[in-house]
Amino acid sequence: MGSIDKYIFRTTLASFAVVLVSLTGVIWITQALRDIDLMTSQGQTIVTFLGITSLVIPALVLIIAPIALMIAISHTLNKLATDSEIIVMNAAGLSPFRLFVPFVYATCVVAVMVAFIAAYLAPDGMRRIKQWDTDITADVLTNILQPGRFAQLDQNLTVRIRERRPGGLLAGVFIDDRRDPKERVSIVADHGTVLKNESGSFLILEDGNLERLEADKRDPAMVAFGRYAFDMSKFSNHDQAVALGIRERYLWELLYPDEDDPIYKQLPGQFRAELHDRFMSPIYPFVFAALTFAFLGMPRTTRQSRNFSIGGSIFVVFGLRMIGFACSVMAVKSAFAPVVQYLMLLAAIGAGLWLIKAGIVIEPPAGLLEAINKSNARLARLFGRPATA
Repeated sequence: MGSIDKYIFRTTLASFAVVLVSLTGVIWITQALRDIDLMTSQGQTIVTFLGITSLVIPALVLIIAPIALMIAISHTLNKLATDSEIIVMNAAGLSPFRLFVPFVYATCVVAVMVAFIAAYLAPDGMRRIKQWDTDITADVLTNILQPGRFAQLDQNLTVRIRERRPGGLLAGVFIDDRRDPKERVSIVADHGTVLKNESGSFLILEDGNLERLEADKRDPAMVAFGRYAFDMSKFSNHDQAVALGIRERYLWELLYPDEDDPIYKQLPGQFRAELHDRFMSPIYPFVFAALTFAFLGMPRTTRQSRNFSIGGSIFVVFGLRMIGFACSVMAVKSAFAPVVQYLMLLAAIGAGLWLIKAGIVIEPPAGLLEAINKSNARLARLFGRPATA
C-alpha cells in the first residue's frame, strides 16, 4: 500500500474499533442487566456475573461489526470530503475505484474477524454460557440456598433456610412445592442435611410437619414426621449432560452434522438456516462497504449536500439487512430462501462496484430538491415572522 492507502486504512480501522467497542459496550450493558439476578437471587459473585455476561460479546460483535464498518467508512469519507482531500485526490488522477481499494483492505480485515467469530468464537462463548449456567444450577444446594432468603428453584418450587450450621446442617427449612397442579405441599422442618448417593441428591429433613392440600378438597392433610427425604436430584446433578442448541454448534458441526443427532433429526431446517447465516456473515461487510462508498465516495464540491447520500446509504443498508433476517427465518422451511439471499448480496455488491467504477454521484431528483427547498423556506418564513403588537 502507498502512503494514501495506509492513511485511509489506518483511519478506517481506528474508527471501526472505536465504533465497535462503543456499540458493543452499550448493548452488552443492556443484556447484562437482564442477568443481574445471578448476583441477587442466585447468590453469585461479581466475577461470575461478569464472566457469564461477557461470553455473549462475540455473538454481539457478529451482528454489530458490519454496521460499525459502515459507520467507520462514512466517517472516513466525510472527513476526507470536509478537508477537500477527495477532490484533491481526484484532481491528481486518483479515480473513485482506486480510492476504494484501501477500504477493501479494511473490509477484508473485518470480514476475516467476523468469519472467525461466526465459525468458532461465538458458538464457543454460547457453549460456555450454557455449561456455566448448568454448573450454577448443579451447585444449587451450596450457592442458591442462602440463609434467610426465599430461593425459587423451579417455576413452582420455593425453598428457604434460616441458617447454616457447622457440619452442613441446615436449620429452619421451609419448602413450598406447587409443581403438581393437583396438590400443594408445604413442609416445615427443624433442620435438615444433604445426602448424595448413587440414587441422586436428597434433602433429609428431620422433626417437621408436612401439609398436603389437594385440589378437590377443602381441608389440608397434616403429617408430622421425624425424618423425611425430599428429592433434589434435578437441581444437584453435576454429571448431567449439556444439550447443545443450534447456535452453540461450531461451523464444521453444522456443515457435517451427526445423522444420529436427535436435534438434527427434529430440526434439519434450522441447521440449514444457521449454516447459511454463518456463511453470509463475512459477506455483509463487503456489501455494506461497497454501498456506503457508492453513496459517499464520489468527489463533490463543498456546496453539494451529503445529507441525502448519508440517509440513502443508511436506508439501503438497513433494508438489505432486514431482508436478510427475513430470508434467514424463511430458510428454516424453504431451501430456496438462502439462494435468494446470496443473489441479493451479490447483486448489491455488483451494483455498488458498478456505481463506483462509473463514478456516478447519487443525488436526489431535482423535483424532490425543489420541494424540500420550498418547504424549508416556508418553515423559515413561518417561524421567522415577527410578532404583531
